[in-house]
Parts: sequence; structure tokens; C-alpha cells
Amino acid sequence: MIPLKTIEDLIGKHALLEKELSSGSIDKKTFAEKSKEYSDINEIIINAKKYISYENNKLELKKILDDTSSDEELRKMAENELNELDIENEKNEKKLKLFLLPKDEADKKNAIIEIRAGTGGLEASLFAADLFKMYEKVSHKKKWSVELISISRSEAGGLKEVIASIKGNNIYSTLKYESGVHRVQRVPDTETQGRVHTSAATVAVLPEVEEVDLKINESDLRVDVFRAGGPGGQSVNTTDSAVRITHIPTGLSVSQQDEKSQHKNKAKGMKILRARLYELERTRIDQERSQDRKSKIGTGDRSERIRTYNFPQGRVTDHRINLTLHKLEEFLEGEVFDEVIESLTLQAQEESLSNLS
Repeated sequence: MIPLKTIEDLIGKHALLEKELSSGSIDKKTFAEKSKEYSDINEIIINAKKYISYENNKLELKKILDDTSSDEELRKMAENELNELDIENEKNEKKLKLFLLPKDEADKKNAIIEIRAGTGGLEASLFAADLFKMYEKVSHKKKWSVELISISRSEAGGLKEVIASIKGNNIYSTLKYESGVHRVQRVPDTETQGRVHTSAATVAVLPEVEEVDLKINESDLRVDVFRAGGPGGQSVNTTDSAVRITHIPTGLSVSQQDEKSQHKNKAKGMKILRARLYELERTRIDQERSQDRKSKIGTGDRSERIRTYNFPQGRVTDHRINLTLHKLEEFLEGEVFDEVIESLTLQAQEESLSNLS
């Protein structure tokens, strides 16, 4: 049961924000912040008020039921109303508990997605390319923008590695469950005997971090410049434009050579390094909080097999929630992607609620 004081404070906060926003005496930045807070609380305020009034309403109905002078029809109506009231209160309590769960401050951030071919050789690189195309299609449907940071192609036309920045609304909260090992089962184009091969690719989704979110001391960085390798043409292989940035305290290192400009490569490298350092710190804090408790969802463990894409049977299976959809093509087109994400989000919320009790 949620303490009534907690709900009363929430209702009081809503009323105070309403008064402040209508006063016309706050600056634009504060107004935007308070408007967002007000909007968030406004979604749950009806449930909060009903939760507060539940005990009084229940008491009134019980009085009718306990009154021996009440006629049978009135008692029956009161009994039905009490049952409906109890059911509604359970729903309100669950919604309020979800609302009051600690918020992940990264949920509203943009994301950096890193996809790498895993076991399976050239077939794994083709699968990595398929995954990236899927995320591009999902982004297009949601009107998110995708900006390539670096890309490394394989001989077969697949991707050895691709790193991209995805910008829009609530990116990280949607994509954070994609981190892990994605496995594919299909007959490769090069397979003459029709045998199904199993390959894999790893996906890492990191919240994109601004400088104000994470301050990195220049003295903690070692920056090395070198000549870019691989196909380049023109000046890309003739100047020291490639950059390797190493964060000395953690040993994390990022190399960037896609741009001809050393300055641009360093900026892109810092974006990736900042995201990885932020995620490293988040993981450390989460481990301290949970200690021996480890949720199977949202751990961000890149070694964990999370999903299988089976082409012969046309199915996609998410192993964390035992969900199988026989809609593989639609999933890869981004059509039913939200169906899986919503199930994962719901399961994660249920786990969080059970951890509170």
C-alpha cells in the first residue's frame, strides 16, 4: 500500500505547479521545466485523487451494507459498487506505483548504437547490416534522425562494425533493451547444400551524453594521431587525420578515422568515449544498488543472448520474456518492433514493482 502522505504530496505538487504556471511570473526556462513536470503529473492526477478518496467511499458503502434497515436492493447495489471500487483502487494503486518508481535519468536522452558482427564470419557481417537497416526503419517510422559516426564494411557487403547517433524523443528508453547478443538462423547465400547456419551480432545502446552531464578532465586523456587506413582516396590516407583517444584512469580507448579532418574525428571520438564512460559509471552504481539482485531485463549485458531471428520458420524470439512472434519479416521492417519493446518495458516495470515490495 502506498502511504497516503506520498499521494497527498503529489496532489499538492500538482496544485502548486498549476498556480506557478498561471502566475506569469516565471522565466521561459523555468516555465518549460515546470510545464514538463506538470504535464507528467497531470497524467496520473485523476488516479491519485481517486486513490485518496477510496477509503472514504469504501466506508460509506460499508455503512449501507452494515445497516440492517437498508432494503435488499440498496444493499445489493452497494455490494456491486464496493466490488467495482476495490478493482478500480487496485488499478489506481498499480499506476501510481509505476509513476512513483525511480526514473532513469537517461531514458529521455538520445542514444548511440554500436553494432558489431560476432561469430559466423561474413554471414555475421550481413546480419549486422540487417540489424542496422532495421533500426534505421524503426527510426524513420518514429521520425528519429540517424547520424553515422563510423562504419566498417566487410568483403560480402555487410558490416563489421557500425556506430551511429540516434536523435529524437525518448530514444534511450525505447532502445535500451536492444543491448546484447542477437542470433540469426538462416541459410547463407553461399551455402550450396541448403544447411541452416547460426551467426550472431552484438548490439550496444548507450545514452548520448552532453559535456554538462559528464565532465572529462583533459589531463585524463591521451590523444594519438595517425594515418588513416583502408579505402580513402584523395587525402584521407596521406595525412595524420585519424585519432585515438584513451581515457587513462579507465583504460577505455576510442579510435576514429572516418573524417578527413582530425578535429572532426576527435569530436566524434569524444562523443563515443563520453557515452561509454557514462554507461560504465551507471553500471557501477546499479551494481552497488542491486548487489546480489540482477534483473534479466535491461542489464545491458552485451554477452547475453537476448533474441533469435529464425528465417526458415519466419519467427523472432525474445528469450528474456519468452515471447515468440511469427512475424520475422514485419519485425525486420520495423512494423511490430514496438510490440516487443512494450512487452519488455512492462516486464521490467513488473520486476521493479516486485523489488519494491
